[in-house]
Amino acid sequence: MYQTKIAGLGSYVPENVVTNDDLSKIMDTNDAWIQERTGIKERRHIKKGDGNSTAVMGVKAAKIALERAKISKDDIDLIVFATLSPDYYFPGCGVQVQEMLDIHTCPALDVRNQCSGFIYALSVADQYIKTGMYTNILVIGSENHSGGLDFTDRGRSVSVIFGDGAGAAVLTRSNHIGQGILSTHLHSEGKHAKELSLEGPSTMHWVPEIIAENPQGDNIPYYPYMNGQYVFKHAIQRFSEVIMEGLAQNGMEVKDIDMLIPHQANLRISQFIQQKLKLKDDQVYNNIQKYGNTTAASIPIALTEAWEEGKIKDGDTIVLAAFGSGFTWGSAIIEW
Repeated sequence: MYQTKIAGLGSYVPENVVTNDDLSKIMDTNDAWIQERTGIKERRHIKKGDGNSTAVMGVKAAKIALERAKISKDDIDLIVFATLSPDYYFPGCGVQVQEMLDIHTCPALDVRNQCSGFIYALSVADQYIKTGMYTNILVIGSENHSGGLDFTDRGRSVSVIFGDGAGAAVLTRSNHIGQGILSTHLHSEGKHAKELSLEGPSTMHWVPEIIAENPQGDNIPYYPYMNGQYVFKHAIQRFSEVIMEGLAQNGMEVKDIDMLIPHQANLRISQFIQQKLKLKDDQVYNNIQKYGNTTAASIPIALTEAWEEGKIKDGDTIVLAAFGSGFTWGSAIIEW
């Protein structure tokens, strides 16, 4: 069985910076309130007319990852695209990437696991490479949240959290046993699905029905809902469990972690996990302060930045972990 190595990383975020003070001008909130609860100072939003979309940002990140991996686009055997905010209801963004990169009939697979999307996508790609079916796989996490958020007082508790952006990784086959992706661990618990959800438009809530039933916009299911405290409580439990699960499978302990890169959901969650595991500041990478929660894009953006800053070196043990809507959660243990 082969090993899967991350050969190249790339990320892209829109140029448009939206600060907490900017949001305070359009809804009843303020910088101190947002930072205290989330740790977020600013985020990036697509600006109308800037040419960006979920797929376009994914392609921009992918081109950087391909260049760094020194792998031609024509050598990509599969595209795995993770997002909750595709350009179209259907088809998925994977085929758009295939067309934009001009890769000849390359298969494209879309993953809809929200905040855990990149971990799930990484796990799928890892299995294809380990079994020998494919050699090079492009994995992308990308989100355009800003186009679907409720920027009124009604939606402020959710809308201040999210940002737009994309991250990508080129995965390739390696014969070096014990290096690369050592293991991935995935879980779900659907009974909590509605605690963090967007119910429509969907086959349950088509747009004409939504408009007819809510003429004044009192109950709009096409804006995201989050039971914040409930999600926080479950997140800190599942993050810890799935990190320890990954370490145990590989005969490791917390002290073996060189860098933990958690999904950037909330800085307070990351800090809680850091304290619980007794990790030092230089063992955990956070960038939610700059970008907010970019859902499926958050881990690949953070992983790329950590590598660019020299905080990830050959031989390091890297732990990726995520928790989000579904509820779904997962981790990956990587020997760099």
